[in-house]
Parts: sequence; structure tokens; C-alpha cells
Amino acid sequence: MKLQAMVLVATSMFLAIPAAADDRLRQAIADPDRPAEQAERDQFRNPYETLQFFGIRPDMSVVELSPGGGWYTEILGPYLRDEGQLIAAHWNLDGENVPDFYRRIRGEYEARIADTERYGNIELISFDPPDLVDLGSPASADLVLTFRNVHGWKRADTFRDVARAAHAVLKPGGVFGLVSHRLPEDHEQDPEARSGYVHQSWVVGVLESEGFRLVEASEINANSADTADYPNGVWTLLPGLRVPEGEDAEHYRAIGESDRFTLKFVKR
Repeated sequence: MKLQAMVLVATSMFLAIPAAADDRLRQAIADPDRPAEQAERDQFRNPYETLQFFGIRPDMSVVELSPGGGWYTEILGPYLRDEGQLIAAHWNLDGENVPDFYRRIRGEYEARIADTERYGNIELISFDPPDLVDLGSPASADLVLTFRNVHGWKRADTFRDVARAAHAVLKPGGVFGLVSHRLPEDHEQDPEARSGYVHQSWVVGVLESEGFRLVEASEINANSADTADYPNGVWTLLPGLRVPEGEDAEHYRAIGESDRFTLKFVKR
């Protein structure tokens, strides 16, 4: 067999090997102590498949950017508790113009993760690009994750700062895993992403210009029923369901959650 053919066969065999089953991850997702209203979202957010795609292991140092109410922390904390480390880079509450809902959501988040028996010792830090971007010692993290946050950084024009912060904290070859609401490429992009949707190509372009390489894009969290053209943006769909007055909420409930791209980058 020619060398080129041997390489192709070997590569095909490697790609055909599925990721090893992770019983600990399955247990964290199925934990009965996980809030039921959060577990209901699994059908749309596919946490097992998504985290497997990003290559998570229980002994990793993982940074979660802008965890919000902690939907993924409910899984990551218990999963990493015994062997790994979770760093939660949450909203900064210092300053005079912090929205009240930021204070409420982060306060509730802090109260929840105080249960170290369940979540382990999560390291909570403030993250507010472009000013507060220190995610830890350089080249100390295995994995940086963020879910449904890119539109906010685009609106604030800080996504490039986020990319640089993630690059700095990751080890060489470390992974930046990202899930966000997808704007179809033939739809015009609002520069401030007020709809919540962003072009996948824009995200890839920014990250590849900041020292990352796109390894793979997955359709794990795709939803072809989402047309991404609603008066109230992505929040028209579940879980927000901000339905315009006079319209049928069940129509939007049936669509489910947004169409999302799931991207895996490595630090070059």
C-alpha cells in the first residue's frame, strides 16, 4: 500500500473512533440535586455531547467565562470537584453603574456555589473586559468555555479582549470551546448584535487572528427551525419566550431554543 493511502486509512480509522464514554459526566448531568427547570433544557443544550466535543476530563483546570445563572456550573462544578478545578469568571460588581440584575444573579450564584460538598472549591473571579481580563496564571488552564455570551461582547466591542484573555490563560494546545446563537451568513449583522445572534464566520475570524486555530465546528446545538428574525431577537424563543403582543406563544415554544454554532479552537 502506498504511503499516502496508508495515511488516509489511518486517519479515517482515527476519526471513526468515538470519544470514550464518561460516566462521571453522565452522573453530573443526571444528578437529582440539579434543578429540574435546568435539566429540562438538556434537550436543547445537549450538555453531554457538547462537553465531550470540547474534550473535557475530570482532572482539568477549566475556566467558565460569564457563567450567568450557572446552568453549566451545575454540571461542571460536581464533575471537576474531586480531581480538577473550575474557575468561574463572573460579572464584576464594583462600580456605580452595575445593573441590579447583575447583582441579583451573581449573588444567587455565589450562594449556590458556597455548597463546597456539592460543587467543590470553585474559584470565583471578576471578569469585565477590557479592564478586568486576568483569568489566572499564564498557560495554567486546560480548557476555557463560554456559552451564549458572544453577542454581549460584540455589543460592547470587547470580544477581541476576551479572545486575548482566553489565549493568555490557556496552556499551549489548550482548548477554547464556544457556543453561541447563530445568525445565518446571508442575514445582515447588526454591529451591536442586539438580536443576540452573530455570524459564525465573524467569531472564527476574530479568534484565528488572536492566536487560535479552529479544530472543528459541530452541529450538536443546531436548530433548523430557528429563523433568527424575531422582533424581540433570540429572547423570543425559549427559555425567555418574550413573545410579541398578539402572537401565539405556542408557535415559539414549538421552535425550542435558538440555532447555535458549537466551535472548538486550540491555542497555537
